[in-house]
Amino acid sequence: MPSNIPLHFVDEAQVKREYVNQAVWLEMSGFTGQPGSYCLVPSRDGELDRVLVGKPKTFDTWTLGQLAATLPAQKYELADEFSPEMATKLCLGWVLGQYRFTRYKQTDADALPELDFPDNADQTYITAAAEATYLVRDLVNTPALDMGPQHLAEAAQLLAGRFGAECKVIVGEDLLAANYPMVYAVGKANNRANTQIPRLIDMHWGDPLAPKVTLVGKGVCFDTGGLNMKSSAGMKLMKKDMGGSAQVLGLAKMIMQLGVPIRLRVLIPAVENSIAGNATRPSDVLTSRQGTTVEIGNTDAEGRLVLADALSEASSESPDLLIDCATLTGAARVAIGTEVAALFCNDDATAQALLQAGEQQDDPLWRLPLHEPYRAMLESNVADLNNTSSTAYGGAITAALFLREFVRHPAFEAKPWIHIDFMAYNVRSLPGRPEGGEAMGMRSLFALIQSRFAPQ
Repeated sequence: MPSNIPLHFVDEAQVKREYVNQAVWLEMSGFTGQPGSYCLVPSRDGELDRVLVGKPKTFDTWTLGQLAATLPAQKYELADEFSPEMATKLCLGWVLGQYRFTRYKQTDADALPELDFPDNADQTYITAAAEATYLVRDLVNTPALDMGPQHLAEAAQLLAGRFGAECKVIVGEDLLAANYPMVYAVGKANNRANTQIPRLIDMHWGDPLAPKVTLVGKGVCFDTGGLNMKSSAGMKLMKKDMGGSAQVLGLAKMIMQLGVPIRLRVLIPAVENSIAGNATRPSDVLTSRQGTTVEIGNTDAEGRLVLADALSEASSESPDLLIDCATLTGAARVAIGTEVAALFCNDDATAQALLQAGEQQDDPLWRLPLHEPYRAMLESNVADLNNTSSTAYGGAITAALFLREFVRHPAFEAKPWIHIDFMAYNVRSLPGRPEGGEAMGMRSLFALIQSRFAPQ
C-alpha cells in the first residue's frame, strides 16, 4: 500500500539550505518558499514524492484550506509536528476547504485529496464543526424554491430527530392564536404554496434542569423587500436572508453532537417577505407579541419584526444566555465589510469573552455599541416604535436597539444577550471559505458556550 505524501512547511532559508538537490526543479517551478505558495516535488521515478508549502508567518485554521482544493487527488500527511490545538485547526481548515455545493449539478464533482489527520488532532470536534458548517452552507446556498419556510422547518425536524430533541412548528394562521402576530404579518403575503406559509420553529434539547441557552435565528427565506421593493441587485442574494436560522441550526448541531450540558432552545421565525394584496404596508401599525406597537416605516425592515416576536418569547423564559443571529442590515456590512460578523451585547464580560473566542477560533467578530442616544431615532408619532430609524446613519446600531426593546422581559433582566448581524455569504473565495453561504461567528459562539457551561 503506498505511503502518504508528506506536506513540508518551509521558508526561504530552508529552501536554499535543505533542498540543494532540487534547486533546479524549484527554480523552474518558481518556488522560493513564499507564504501561500507550494511546489509538487517528484521522486526520481516521476511519482509525486512530497509537497513543499511556503511557511506562513502565523499558522491558522485557513493555512491548508487552499491546498485541500487544489492538490492532486492523493493521500497526504503533515510532515511537521504541531500542538493539538493547531493540528485541530489545520485539519478543520482542510475539511472546510473541500466543501462543494453540488445539489443542482449533473456532473460528479472532481475527486479531492485526502489528509491523514495526526493523532493529536481532535477528530470529534473537527467532524462536528465541519458538519455544522456544511449544514449552514447547504441551507444558505439552496434557492428559495427549495428552501422555503416548510423546508427550513423540515431541516430543523430532521436535526431534532437525529439528536432526540423535541421540535414543534406553528403554521399559518395558528401563529395568531399562539400570539406571534408580527411573524404572521410579515409572512402572510406568500400563500402561493404550503411551503411558503409562515412558521415558528421551536426546538428543545437537553436536561430541563441544566443551564438554559436559547438561540434565535432570522429565517426570512426570501426577501423581496415587500411593498418597499428591493432593486434587482439588492434582491439577487436574498435567498441568504435565512442565514441567521441556518447558523443557529448549525450551532445547535455542534452543541448536541458534542454533548454540551445545557438546556437548549432554538426559535426560528420562518417567512418569506413577499408582495401581494394582503402584504403589510408602509405606515401600518402592528402589535407585537409583548404588546408593543410598531409603525412600519419600511417593509424591507422585516427581519427585526419577526425576530422581535421570537425574542419576546425567548426572554420570557429567562435563559442564562440568549443569542440571536441575523442577516439584519446592510449598514453592518458598510461598517465592517462582509467577512466579519458584527457583535452587539448588553454585557461587557460576555462580549469580551466572545471576542477572545473569535481570535482563538479564527472566526472574527467586531463589537459595535448599543449607543443609547440613538434609541430616540426609533420614535413614532403613532406607535410605541418605528421599525426604521429617522436617519440613514447608524443603521446596524438602531436595528440592534430595536431588538433590545424585545429582550427586556422582567424575568430576563441582567441576563446576557448577544446579537450577531452578519453576511452569511462569502462574496469571494478564500482558503477554506469558497464563495457562497457561510457560518460566521458560529465556532466562536460554540467556544463561548462550552467555556461558560462546560469548562474543560
